[in-house]
This record gives sequence, C-alpha cells and structure tokens, in this order.
Amino acid sequence: MSETTKEAKARLGVAGLDNILVGGLARGHLYLLEGSPGTGKTTIALQFLLEGHARGEKGLYVTLSETEDELRLTANSHGWEIADKFEIFELAPPESLLDSEQQQTLLYSSDLELGEATKAMFEAVERHKPDRIVLDSLSEIRLLAQSSLRYRRQILLLKHYFARNGATVMMLDDLTSDANDKTVHSVAHGVMRLEELAPTYGAERRRLRVIKYRGQAYRGGYHDFAIRHGGVDVFPRLVAGEHRTNFDRSPLTSNIIELDELLGGGVERGSSALVLGPAGAGKSLLTLHFARAAVERGEKAALFIFDEELGLLFSRAKAMGIDLQALRDSGDLIIEQIDAAELSPGEFAHRVRQRVDNAQVKTVVIDSLNGYQAAMPEEHSLLLHMHELLQYLNRQGATTFITVAQHGLVGDMKSPVDITYLADSVILLRYFEATGRVRRAISIIKKRSGAHEDTIREYRIGRTGISIGKPLEDFQGVLRGVPTYTGSSNPLLGTDPDGRFGPSSGDKQG
Repeated sequence: MSETTKEAKARLGVAGLDNILVGGLARGHLYLLEGSPGTGKTTIALQFLLEGHARGEKGLYVTLSETEDELRLTANSHGWEIADKFEIFELAPPESLLDSEQQQTLLYSSDLELGEATKAMFEAVERHKPDRIVLDSLSEIRLLAQSSLRYRRQILLLKHYFARNGATVMMLDDLTSDANDKTVHSVAHGVMRLEELAPTYGAERRRLRVIKYRGQAYRGGYHDFAIRHGGVDVFPRLVAGEHRTNFDRSPLTSNIIELDELLGGGVERGSSALVLGPAGAGKSLLTLHFARAAVERGEKAALFIFDEELGLLFSRAKAMGIDLQALRDSGDLIIEQIDAAELSPGEFAHRVRQRVDNAQVKTVVIDSLNGYQAAMPEEHSLLLHMHELLQYLNRQGATTFITVAQHGLVGDMKSPVDITYLADSVILLRYFEATGRVRRAISIIKKRSGAHEDTIREYRIGRTGISIGKPLEDFQGVLRGVPTYTGSSNPLLGTDPDGRFGPSSGDKQG
C-alpha cells in the first residue's frame, strides 16, 4: 500500500476501540497493549492485522509465547481464516541453545538468546517489509533481559528500528513477569490496559482504559468490552454532552384520560418519568400503556425487561387488552429480555443507544431499575450511568419510563436507590386499605416541565388495563396506607368485571 493512499491512522478493526482512540493508532509509532492472560490481547492483535489486510497493508505477527498453531486455533474460534492474510513468525530459541552439550559456559545463555532473538526478529521484518507488526509478548523479552536497564535499552532499540521502517507496532504484555514494571509506558507512543473483573455472581466483566496517547485526544475513563464469537466488542463510555438534537417538546399522552389529566396533559417528549411503587402495584402495566400509545401515534417504542420472563409478560398484558406479540410483530415495538448477571452496564447503554440511533425509537421503557442495579458493582456507579443514559435519551427526543420497586407494601416504604432527582416526572403508586379492601392510589409527585394535578386518585386494574377514578378528596392519609374518611358520602368506586369504575352500593362509608 503506497504512502499516498494510506489513511492518517491505522484502524484496529474494533469499532468501539477505534472510536475511543478517535480513529485508531497514529502510524509509524509503537504502542503497548497490556493485560492479564485471558483479557483479549491476542484477539485484538489479530483483528488489528486482519483490518490491515482488508486495507491492503502487510502484517507480521512475531510470537515468542504462543505457537503458530495456537494462533490459528484462536482465529478459528472466531471464524477467521488467517492463512495468507499476514505472516506469522514463530520466534523460538536457536536449536543450539536447546542442546545442553552445545551451550556456552563462559557467557550467560540469556545474553545469547536475547541477541539471537533480536537478530531473527529484524531479519523477519527485512524480509516481509510489514506495515503493521504485533510483538507477543514483552514478558519473554523482559525475562531474557534480566535487568530493568537492559530491558529498557532493548525496547528503545526496537522502537527506533521499527520507526525507521515506518511500521505501526503493537506490543503485547501479559504482566506475568513484573506487573509493576512501567518501562515501556514511558517509551511507547500509547498505552492501553485490559482488565477482567470477577463479580460475586454472574459472568466475568471486562473493561479497558487508554492510559496514554501522545499528542492525541481520546475518550478517557473505563470502557466495558466483551469477547464473543467474531472478536472483541468494545462499548465506549456514553458521554451525553456529545449528542444534541432539536425536537418538538410536545406532551405525549397515555390514552388514559384521567392519567393524562393527572400529568397536566401528558409526559413531555424528551423527558424521563420514574414510576415508583410496591410490588404488584401496576408499574409495568402503566408503562405499557405509554408504549402502546406511542405505537398508535406511528412511533417506535422499546422495552428493556430485566425482571419478568417475556412469556409471562405477554400473557399477562394480553389478558388486560394489550397484545405485545402483535405490536412486536409489526416492528413498531422492540422488546429485549435483559439478563443483568450476563450484561455489563456499558453494553446495556450501547444496546439502548443502538435502538434509538438505528431504529429511531422515541419511547424507551426500562423495567426495572432494581434489575439494572444488579448489573452495577456500586450504587455510586449506577447513578452516574443512569445520569448519562437519561441525559442522552432526553437529548435525542426520546421519552424514557423507568420503574422502581420499593420495599414494603404500605406505610413508610424505601427505594433501593434514590434517582427521583434525575427524573423529570415522578409517578407514585400506593396501596391503601379502605372499607375492608386493599385498594390502589396514584399521584404525581413531581413534573419539571409544567403544572400537574396535586390530587390523589384511586385506580383499578382489570381486563381493559388501568382505570382511574376521581380525586379522593374526602380521605386523609392515603399515602400512609391507612386513610381517615372525612366526608359525608362514599367517594370510593367499585368495579364491574372489566375493571371499569362505577358506583359501589355495597361499599360502606368511613
């Protein structure tokens, strides 16, 4: 590939990592990719060389630790055929050094091995004239060098030699010989570190960080990634400030007249709504009404379900007049079952972003935050992740509904995490006892974008979904769970088999 046709940067072939590095690696420099065994260094290195081949560049994989057969096995596990895509140079000690009868006694064998290895490496580079080089791994060179000074000089020698040849070099370090040795950090043009975390339960979590990149801006911080069939998938940390769009902030209705009245006309487009309440209060069903209303407006909606099995959700919703299967089959409703034990927060944010960017989803339901929290190592991280995700969705004109199950049934209830300050609207659901029955009440606690009713209304769940009654003006203490009746006539309403409201002559006053 001629110098005039080369791009300014060498892409790694890992879309998310190229995004973090703002296009890839500056050409003609030496880079360090470090991480413990099993973090994905070899896979990224193979993708780096395969991407070069796809762009007409020559590649060379110099291996001191893995055999050529092991490299081909790794490639095959991802469905890659690397034959004739790049050269593999398996650097093994000279045969004379493996023969004890021919070993020198007046010189250290490490002196000969390091010199022979360097000479053989240079000869391979001269033969193939590669544009991209992978050196795997530095741990072997560190052991041969024996001292920090000699190791540093060896790395500087390699750096200057490769620079004269104009190659872009990726050195791998498995951190097995000395994890605290930062010699290459000061020499390399850029440093990337891969990490693997083992949670108490669930699959391992992997993340990466760019520690250094000379003369180049990059996306800092930790970024989640996963190793799957087909290579490494990196999920760049979401920065909401980079994504801004213009849209009409009109109110969106639920098609339930009383609920829209409570909300002062509906939920504003590009805002977030938090639905709080105890288990079984109807939080998921409430959000489904908004999702169905979005589809009926001709928009697309997406449900991300953490807690409930989809088959049960579909049958339960259909019994209340919402055919989720038909909505999904139409392509207007996207439903994803999320396993918090197998999915990192970064990948979840990436999935949501894909739906909004690619499928033009305008209504997003996350059910529930309790399940999302299970994917987080700390509550502090949860708040930061949710802040960026909600800000991003708001700036894309997407309306977000999040459910949170509170601990307890009546009285003073606690939330596992308080994100009420992040949400633009807060819908509160409560159980209360009256006239010998367990009843449900709904109220709007907060709405940033405009006025809303400050009343408390009773609601029922029946075969037509949610039905909402008139304000409970003659009761005090509904939100505490055991109200006191202060009126002169019965304000509570009964239901027919369809769940619709109607006068209940059998209900007693008081």
